[in-house]
Amino acid sequence: MRNPLGPPLLRRASVGALALAALWAPGTARAAAPPAPQTARIPFAERYHAVQHGGFARAANTSVSCRTPAHDPAHPSPAAPAEPPCPAAREGRIPAVNGDFDMFYVDVDSDPDTYNSSRAELRLPAGARVTYARLYWGGNLLAGEQKPARDDGRVLIAEPHGAYKELLADTVVGHRVAGGADAYQASADVTALVRSSGSGLWTVGQVDVAKGRSGPGAWGGWTLVAAYEDPAQPRRTLALFDGFDSLDRATEVRLNGLHLPRGAGGQVGLVAYNGDRGGTGDSLTYATAGHVPVPLEDSADPADDVLNSTINEPGPVRARREPAYVNTLGYDSDVFDLGTGLARGGDQLTFRVVSQRDAAWAGALFAAVDAP
Repeated sequence: MRNPLGPPLLRRASVGALALAALWAPGTARAAAPPAPQTARIPFAERYHAVQHGGFARAANTSVSCRTPAHDPAHPSPAAPAEPPCPAAREGRIPAVNGDFDMFYVDVDSDPDTYNSSRAELRLPAGARVTYARLYWGGNLLAGEQKPARDDGRVLIAEPHGAYKELLADTVVGHRVAGGADAYQASADVTALVRSSGSGLWTVGQVDVAKGRSGPGAWGGWTLVAAYEDPAQPRRTLALFDGFDSLDRATEVRLNGLHLPRGAGGQVGLVAYNGDRGGTGDSLTYATAGHVPVPLEDSADPADDVLNSTINEPGPVRARREPAYVNTLGYDSDVFDLGTGLARGGDQLTFRVVSQRDAAWAGALFAAVDAP
């Protein structure tokens, strides 16, 4: 298990204009805090591991999206190139990508002092107990504007019906300039907060991402991952891995020491950045030792375009999100059912994610598989 820098840094902040202005208003000093160390690449490593009756719950959303252009798309000028229709892109009716648009912040809260905010539902089974929870956030810092690097490791989080709290990264921040993008991911332990607050709509604001227009585009978002214990559910191996790895080469995550029973099932979740809808060459596969890899796909994620700007999970009823865009324009947080690929059992499970793009990153992977 990776060791953090220290205890989680969680500070309560009123949603009132005065408190948030002191923390976030341009040109004002912020509360002093040591910046988290940064590195261009963080190899994937196990953050959390448990064998228990239960599983993972996840909430996620984007922090930036397209907006309707002020110019007339039918009569573009050199300074304002034509854009695809933003509503159609958000709804997934056209294969648009973030580089097509002048991107702008999503902001669903009622506080004028937050420049971005979005909500998503965390759904825990009744009676479940959270054993570990972590918030991941990140995106591109360079598009039409760039914020100071010291802001990479800061975010605001509010539990259901709660007030914003400032959260600081408690581990090394992945941060790399490549392909015209300035990409990063930060994370922090939020176990105590999620354990006490539970299910409902969580709000995350002030995710440090750029807005504007550039070749690489503007993109970013957040994912809350919570492991839980529930005696009513099967006994499972739960594993959470994270890192910050460019997907121009394959990233592998291997669960060793498993004893997968025949007929085992499970789920796996992936967090990734700058995946574009409509391309090919992105895949997430899994295999037990000695067996042929099985590609993961579902109705929202084709097997050869897994990084296609979606937030998706199995089941007939999707978790609520505000906003609930089908195409998140560069942010992926998907949960897949492993189906029958584990039917023969095994003693090792390997996940492999790869992209043909030169500027896409993986940030976290979590898996829950049946245990004997």
